[in-house]
Amino acid sequence: MATMKIWGMGGRVQKCQVVGLFSGVNLEVAENFVPGTTNKTPEYLAMNPNGKFPVLETAEGPIYESNAICRYLARLNWFRPSGAISLYAGTVYEQGLIDQWIDNIVSEAEPVAPVLLYPVLGYMEKNPAAEPGAKAQLQKFLANLESHLKSREWLVGGRCTLADVVIAASLTGMYTHVLTPTEYTNACPSVLKWLETIYAMPQFMAVYKRQTQCGVVPISWPAKRVRDTFVNYFVEQRQHQNVVSSSVVPHEDPTLLFANAGMNQFKPIFLGKADPNSALAKMKRACNSQKCIRAGGKHNDLDDVGKDTYHHTFFEMLGNWSFGDYFKREAITWAFELLTKVYGLNSDRLYATYFMGDDQTPCDDEAKAIWEEFLPAWRVLPFDGKDNFWEMGDVGPCGPCTEIHYDRIGDRDASALVNYDDPNVIEIWNVVFMQFNREADGSLRTLPAQHVDTGMGFERITSILQEKTSNYDTDIFTPIFDAIQDLTKCRSYTGKVGDEDEDGVDTAYRVIADHIRTLSFAIADGAQPGNDGRNYVLRRILRRAVRFGSEKLGAPKGYFNKLVPTVAALMGDVFPEVRAKAADIQAILLEEETSFGKTLDKGIARFQKAAKAAQSEGSKVVDGDVAFQLWDTYGFPVDLTEIMAEDAGMTVDMERYKKCMEQQVENSRASQKKGGAVELKMEAEATANIAKMGISPTDDKAKFVWNKPLSSTCKAIMTPTGFVQTTAGLEEGSAVGLVLDATAFYAEQGGQVFDTGALKCPAGVFDVTGVQVAAGFVLHIGPMPSGLTLKVGDKVTGEVNYERRRLIAPNHTMTHVLNFALREVLGGDINQRGSLVDEEKLRFDFSHKSQVDVNSLEKVENLVNKAITDKLEVHSKEASLEAAKSINGLRAVFGEVYPDPVRVVAVGASIDNILSNPSKDDWAKLSVEFCGGTHISNTSEAGQFALLVEEGIAKGIRRIIGVTGNAAKTAIALADDLASKVKAADKLSGAALESEAQALKQSIDNAVIPSVRKQQLRDGVSKLVKKVMDANKKAAGASKQQIVAEAKAAATKAAGAGEKYCQVFVDVPADMNGMKEAVTAIVKEGKVAIALYCVDSAKNKLICYTGVPPSVSIDCVGWMKAALAPVGGKGGGGKGGMAQGQGAGGKDQVEAAMAAGLAFAKA
Repeated sequence: MATMKIWGMGGRVQKCQVVGLFSGVNLEVAENFVPGTTNKTPEYLAMNPNGKFPVLETAEGPIYESNAICRYLARLNWFRPSGAISLYAGTVYEQGLIDQWIDNIVSEAEPVAPVLLYPVLGYMEKNPAAEPGAKAQLQKFLANLESHLKSREWLVGGRCTLADVVIAASLTGMYTHVLTPTEYTNACPSVLKWLETIYAMPQFMAVYKRQTQCGVVPISWPAKRVRDTFVNYFVEQRQHQNVVSSSVVPHEDPTLLFANAGMNQFKPIFLGKADPNSALAKMKRACNSQKCIRAGGKHNDLDDVGKDTYHHTFFEMLGNWSFGDYFKREAITWAFELLTKVYGLNSDRLYATYFMGDDQTPCDDEAKAIWEEFLPAWRVLPFDGKDNFWEMGDVGPCGPCTEIHYDRIGDRDASALVNYDDPNVIEIWNVVFMQFNREADGSLRTLPAQHVDTGMGFERITSILQEKTSNYDTDIFTPIFDAIQDLTKCRSYTGKVGDEDEDGVDTAYRVIADHIRTLSFAIADGAQPGNDGRNYVLRRILRRAVRFGSEKLGAPKGYFNKLVPTVAALMGDVFPEVRAKAADIQAILLEEETSFGKTLDKGIARFQKAAKAAQSEGSKVVDGDVAFQLWDTYGFPVDLTEIMAEDAGMTVDMERYKKCMEQQVENSRASQKKGGAVELKMEAEATANIAKMGISPTDDKAKFVWNKPLSSTCKAIMTPTGFVQTTAGLEEGSAVGLVLDATAFYAEQGGQVFDTGALKCPAGVFDVTGVQVAAGFVLHIGPMPSGLTLKVGDKVTGEVNYERRRLIAPNHTMTHVLNFALREVLGGDINQRGSLVDEEKLRFDFSHKSQVDVNSLEKVENLVNKAITDKLEVHSKEASLEAAKSINGLRAVFGEVYPDPVRVVAVGASIDNILSNPSKDDWAKLSVEFCGGTHISNTSEAGQFALLVEEGIAKGIRRIIGVTGNAAKTAIALADDLASKVKAADKLSGAALESEAQALKQSIDNAVIPSVRKQQLRDGVSKLVKKVMDANKKAAGASKQQIVAEAKAAATKAAGAGEKYCQVFVDVPADMNGMKEAVTAIVKEGKVAIALYCVDSAKNKLICYTGVPPSVSIDCVGWMKAALAPVGGKGGGGKGGMAQGQGAGGKDQVEAAMAAGLAFAKA
């Protein structure tokens, strides 16, 4: 069967594949096709300028439009009916009828799909007004088809033609999702029989699998509609702001492995850390669908995924929030209204819970009373703090919550099953009322601003609205199941759980579908499988999925990454990042999958062997040493080993495993441990206390002013145990933090380190060793000095260490210029992924798929240095966020929340100039960024720039380290010095050149010099090494010739004298090939035996090669060993009368060796 390549996806591609099979052509679908991405690439647009799909690649050129492709494929076998089935043969009239029917389906039936089919699939919103007309048109088409097929089996002639195949294929979506018997096919039995005949054909079965006719009302609540309805309700009816889901990888929140709740991105508000000028701080109401992962850490559902029908590691959380705006009445009322009036759920199936109170906290009678306005009292249930009191941590915001539960069965009293882990009575919505702050002593204090934080599981509410008893039976997961089956060729998913799932296939389906979603979103947001932290969690998840596919579904190696296009197509409209990065996600997964695949089979075999050995001894416990070996050698996370043990009816000796892991765990912990000193942190409790004192945020405008002390007043004093009025009595060296009314110190943020310096007062000096900012309050941290007492209200004078800042500022400004230069050289897809600016260096992380080549790095470095030599003015000014965002070429960090107004920093143009015409093309040629850091006033102050390192730190993430000023000059000077040495070395030769080349290589490898210069110098040393090798090769050639010539001359002389043997030392560098050639030739002549000696001076080796023809009675091996005995030599041989060996020694040992050899030959 011939093979051709087709680009695209979905029903149109499948239709072409069926026609191809009829015509003897296998259509291979292009891998990783992502709609909206692949079909916009230059490669694709060269095939189809319209960007539509599918496109078929042929030897003559591309063909697009699915029906045109089908006609082309059918004609391939037009004149070969004895081969594949010819779909287009017949008279010209019959061919015309075929085309007529194909055109008819295009004009009559296909236009109704957007109204009747696409809403069912979740592709489009339902349009009730258009449905009657669409149904009438479809019924008319079916009626005409029925009339035609009543008296015939096929549409044209007496056989299946292209018309039958194309029309039946075009109707598959309608058949499975729309054409119910009652409304459509009962009236057209001939059409139904015709469709089922075609769908049973092997060509159809190979592509579509078995089709099942739609027998129920189409899904009225596809997943997309469920999500959109939630957001639209709160945006349009309740005036909320739809906030884009934050990254599922919380790069800026080290307390979280993954975003595990919708409230994560609003933590700065709840903790009192939001910048007062930011849009976040001004927000009152918000809603969204937040991407969440619960795998690892405190919230971990990984072990439960697959075992039931409702646990997931990746899920969406539908949420609405109030920040000091509405509270309990509105939150409860609107939740009830959305569920019952908008989603249409039966209120008789709803149960509400509330906090019953405890010794410290009163019962939430307010929530109870509101609920009893909507539900009977027996369905409003009290629960304790475990279920109905929410806390962010040991201290901080907290409060009672109310949960809404739904009874899937109904018509009963299910109150006893609420919070009882019953799969049919499930929690669907949790509404948290943040009205307290948990103090350090455990007491509760009422918050001045009370918030609402709600979360409803998207997958759960969708299953309820679609009347499914399992989240996995919804259209959120079924397309992924179809893709899994297509890749693995396993049986279809049947939804069995626990003991009923005897072969574990359904469990595997759930695990794989869940895990591909988790990994796709995590990688899209910047994480990737690795060895520690969240990256290790992802590696565990991937290996878990690969193992389930391999063992339970018989999946081929490399199957898992091929599910990414399905996830991208399914979720890309809502979360475009997973579609945009589909190719990168798939590449990362393929690399990981391939790596694990190399050890998977061996690891499984090792486990099975260990399990069998334990069982043979009557044990049901897998040795912890084996579990450790599986982790250490085969890459099996221990939870994967536990799953395999569970499948075998066994457990793992975890205590022994933990002991084996102690060293690795200790190393991991050591990397996370903090210093022993007590730290001060500005968090919710601290900022709340400061605000309660009536203190205004710190005026920090002076941080942009240089070389000027600033007088200010101490407004608050913070210690590890709380706030005090005076430092009297504090231990010397203990951590103290001062909040001032004004400051010139820069607090650590935005990648720039904090300022240091001193606060001076009449009583002494307070050294500032750290500066933090939260909610606008700047905390100056330092050790308590001896003999100094500070009090609230004291006047202090702040003196920043400007010499240190003068080292930091140029690094920060050049980071901006570097960002611009990278964009200029590598293209606009470069995005900042992190930075660090301190007094020693600048570090810049950015997105890029591959290593930056040397030529590009040189261009980047030159652009930065050009900006320095051009002496460009550096301008900064606050501007409204809206106006600033309109600047052409502006660079901002993805996911960063900026204040309004925002500070804009531009290199080479004034902010006023830029804002006067923000869309001007010129601005794209400058560095313009949002930044609140400190900068130099002119690029010339940076002196010089040296790009020291360019390296990969993660898949698709590169890192550059650079220096400015004296550090750059030092690096460049060292490179110049090394370049001079490389140039000088080129004049050397022989051993001197070889020695110098080796020394230079080591010096260059260890040198802190510009990366481009380092590569150039390495290239220079490589040329020197080649020069040495060429010289050695030339010398070796000469040596070889001399060895052969002198050996043959000695043999000829000995033969002429009638001697049976000879010994010869050739005083040239040893050449083993030459020695072998010479001895071989002499032995072949058969006249005399020879012992040939040479010296390798570089290695201090004396080499002896002996050769004895059959006519001479000397043991060649014994001769060689006897000759090398004085130098402790060894060797071997004997085959063909030849032997060779070597010992330690130079020319001074040759005489002794030859004497020993002579004695042996004479004996």
